[in-house]
Amino acid sequence: MILQALTAYYERLNNDDDSGIPRPGFSRQGIHFCLVLDTDGNLTGDPIDLQEDKKSKNLIVPQQVKRAVNIAANFLWDKTEYVLGAGDKGKPDRILKCFEVFKSWQHQIGGHIDDTGMIAVLRFLDQWDPQDTYHRSFWEQIADLNLVFKLDGDRQFIHERPAVQEAWLNHINMSVDNDKGICLVSGLETPISRLHPNIKGVRGTQTSGGALSSYNLAAFKSFGKEQNYNAPVGQDVAFAYTTVLNHLLAFKSQQKIQIGDAATVFWTEKASPMEALMAGLFDPGLFKDAPDNLQNDLRILLESVSQGNFHESFDQPENRFYILGLAPNAARVSVRFWHVSTVSKFVRCVGQHFQDLAIIKNFDPDPEHPPLWLILKATALRGDSRNISPLLTGQLMRSILTGNAYPRTLFIGIIGRIRSDKQISYLRAAMLKAFLIRNCKKEVTMSLDTESTEIGYRLGRLFAVLEKAQEEAIPKTNATIKDRFFGAASATPGRVFPMLIRNVQNHIAKLRKDPEKTNRSKSFDIMITTILDGVKKFPSSLPLEDQGLFSIGYYHQRKDLFTKKTKELKED
Repeated sequence: MILQALTAYYERLNNDDDSGIPRPGFSRQGIHFCLVLDTDGNLTGDPIDLQEDKKSKNLIVPQQVKRAVNIAANFLWDKTEYVLGAGDKGKPDRILKCFEVFKSWQHQIGGHIDDTGMIAVLRFLDQWDPQDTYHRSFWEQIADLNLVFKLDGDRQFIHERPAVQEAWLNHINMSVDNDKGICLVSGLETPISRLHPNIKGVRGTQTSGGALSSYNLAAFKSFGKEQNYNAPVGQDVAFAYTTVLNHLLAFKSQQKIQIGDAATVFWTEKASPMEALMAGLFDPGLFKDAPDNLQNDLRILLESVSQGNFHESFDQPENRFYILGLAPNAARVSVRFWHVSTVSKFVRCVGQHFQDLAIIKNFDPDPEHPPLWLILKATALRGDSRNISPLLTGQLMRSILTGNAYPRTLFIGIIGRIRSDKQISYLRAAMLKAFLIRNCKKEVTMSLDTESTEIGYRLGRLFAVLEKAQEEAIPKTNATIKDRFFGAASATPGRVFPMLIRNVQNHIAKLRKDPEKTNRSKSFDIMITTILDGVKKFPSSLPLEDQGLFSIGYYHQRKDLFTKKTKELKED
């Protein structure tokens, strides 16, 4: 199913002249420098730097050869150890062997071409002394980077010249493996791909990329078949799915986001504006440098889905929507999650997620539409993204995309972090609210609900008032009751609150003695009495869901107290 969807997407892009997707036989690779030659094969000067912001430039070049420890050259592009016979890595004898293989390969494919550019490359290779490379002034700048060739005065690279590309495609067609079989994706009898091209752009894999399908040990094989003949996929399909995945995972791709350890890509069956905007739904910050029209489209989409409706251009019930999460696994790439929906259902589900999350902000900069990675980070030890559970990442993504219940591990993780570091942040409160609404069918408001009779919520409010009374009575206290008793008060209120109520009377009495704070002492008396109205006794323990309500009640009441205090200061 995954390969079928990717192959169909490649075919759609291949029919679009503006997509920039490589055609069969070619691939998009990061190139750093260009060697400029005259017709006699001499370097005309220092290599041209093609890098953009110190990153390689993505160029469409002849398809990359698959190599691990073996020596195999690319056509008309490669690293310096192949193109120039020089490198800072590896053994000198091996580097020279790489150069000889590269030179031989260029002669084998381009030796019969009557093309000025190809002839110049062959002359250059025949007369180049690899040892001379190390004495050139530009060596340290280009060491171990990818190079291409260009003829002096030409605007196109030599590998882009029509005669050269025709020769390369002829070679590709002649070298098609004759080992045929039934392709598991297309269902047709076709030459089977023994090795699939590598997939790049998944954080944590090797720089050369990783394989989605690979068989390199006897334990993985069946019926004596070697490598990918164990799962036969046609060469055209292998090229299509790997090419379009590398296109989706490319640097600055608008159809890629990082969620936990998973590089997540997405596309639609038919062209849709959602392909350009979907990343912004999960992380609006990605669009801060986007063109104004795209930022405006995202703003309109976010506002509409948060209100439970969206523009008719996104109402596409027949247009399938695909999302694929890929995670690193040594030299391979593993599927973290895979989801198929429709554009309409996807937008509605994401909109429902934002509605469930909606809660009053603690501070103005708090994100109105929290990025998914930031929500996950709120569950991680010390707020370190490396401590995010990979399993939780996939579970939460599925909950958002399907509109189903949130993973209970997310709720437990947030409660655990609150107990540990005593921090009830905007994001943690928002996620607790979303879980309680969706999973437990609780009615939780965005801001303070003075009418709520939920015991957990009331006790959270009470704890916030007791803490504020302590802070105003003892302004420079080193530790508040939250630092010492929050976890115990939320889990076993019957053991903690009687003592806290006794202590707060001392704080209120201290405020009453201060002429400037007499009114505050009365306010605290009223608030405590009002919150406790109807509470006959403190329960010995609270279930986990009520502990979540405790944290939300605390968050709401704390926010309300500081909002009122700010208003009072402004009025004074």
